[in-house]
Amino acid sequence: MATARSLELQQLAQRITDALPPVAEEVVLTGSVSRGVAGEVSDIEMLIVTTEPLDLPTCFEHARRIGLESLDTWGLQGTPASKLFGYLEGVPIELIWWPREYAEASVAGLIAGEESSSADAIANGVSLRTAGLLARWQELLSDYPKEVAAARIEGAALTWGGFAAEGMFTIARPGERLSCIERLLDDALRVLKIVYALNRVWEPTTKRLAARVEELPVKPDRLAERIEEALTEPDLLRALLVMNELQLETVMLAPSGPNVDRARRWLSEVVRVLQAAASASKSSAP
Repeated sequence: MATARSLELQQLAQRITDALPPVAEEVVLTGSVSRGVAGEVSDIEMLIVTTEPLDLPTCFEHARRIGLESLDTWGLQGTPASKLFGYLEGVPIELIWWPREYAEASVAGLIAGEESSSADAIANGVSLRTAGLLARWQELLSDYPKEVAAARIEGAALTWGGFAAEGMFTIARPGERLSCIERLLDDALRVLKIVYALNRVWEPTTKRLAARVEELPVKPDRLAERIEEALTEPDLLRALLVMNELQLETVMLAPSGPNVDRARRWLSEVVRVLQAAASASKSSAP
């Protein structure tokens, strides 16, 4: 059941949609509001597909006519996509404008596995104005190709190997927290990429992670909790051990492939080395 805030923000999003000109042929509500989990700090995120390309100043002008204030933009400039941010009645609003040809190419790229940052948003989007595009896209995205999953798993396992297991000690030393956290974060994101691909689920953002992974049937035990533990553990050696054990369990669930097979061998050695060091450190503690 959607939260009360989600319903309130969806009504505001519909008012924005109703004020858009006819050139906006497809308007998709995305983000936490579309999934019904919005809270008091949530914003409204909308994808607007237009029948023709609109430059950034034109998009700004349409936003002003709707009543958005404190307008700004973000992201890479000079592309067919325009990204606007503003406020309406105190609510933060994000509007992403895609011309139809660019939108169709982008969705085709998502299905081909070229990138997945928008796939979850579109798959869970809610239509506020439609020319039939969203329904067709969601039907296409309902099939997560096996070959795409395999490629994403192999790509995620790419960095797990290629240097001595003892190399992990170089980022477990005092004063190396930044390097260690950098490695832990990258490894955590790769674990999640593999888990989502194993479950043939388009990869979402990392927000509300525990809720997102709770119902996935194929995953290591306590997935979200162990990621949280590794990223917050003050002992760098212990943090690396927690994360690498999670990585090893993850690749053991994955299908065989050159990178996965190498990762299984290498992570087994890394875990062995870290476990021995952690045990020695514990036994020598006063």
